Amino acid sequence: MKKSFGAKTLVFPTPVWVVGSYDKEGKPNVMSAAWGGVCCSKPPCVAVSLREATYTFGNIVERKAFTISVPSEAHTREADYIGIASGRNVDKFAATGLTPVRSKIVDAPYVGEFPLILECRLHQMVEIGLHTQFIGEILDVKADESVLGEEGLPDIEKVKPIVYAPEIRTYHGLGKKIGHAYSIGKDIGG
Repeated sequence: MKKSFGAKTLVFPTPVWVVGSYDKEGKPNVMSAAWGGVCCSKPPCVAVSLREATYTFGNIVERKAFTISVPSEAHTREADYIGIASGRNVDKFAATGLTPVRSKIVDAPYVGEFPLILECRLHQMVEIGLHTQFIGEILDVKADESVLGEEGLPDIEKVKPIVYAPEIRTYHGLGKKIGHAYSIGKDIGG
């Protein structure tokens, strides 16, 4: 029998993404966000949902751009701090010792130490309720060469992204590969 929990944001996993933006004075800022994911393949887009009260919200509206920096397990502590502190009150790059890197493609910074970066132009905003979904068209993906796999693409086991468990409020790493997509289920049904 299944237990009902009511209407909650209880789904596994959600990503730990670090959203980069510049404020009106050009100061680089980052915030952690878990309400996000791929939302379109053509054009390639991601969506991240933010509350209007966040400093990043106004920055993205103003600059029409943001980055997604994907932290590795080794940077869980910094990613957590980035989600706790507000860019209105503190320079998160200085506090964490992380490096802001100016994107050459969009008007937003990314985190130099994080292995996977998405550079996004604001495509659309959708007001949902407490959160507004920012849909960003991915103009470029950058990855450290050290996390590339045999096919020359980022290897998830080398990136070692962090995932977040909503409601429970814990961070987790990912397990090992269990099979190839669009392959392991082919023998079902016939």
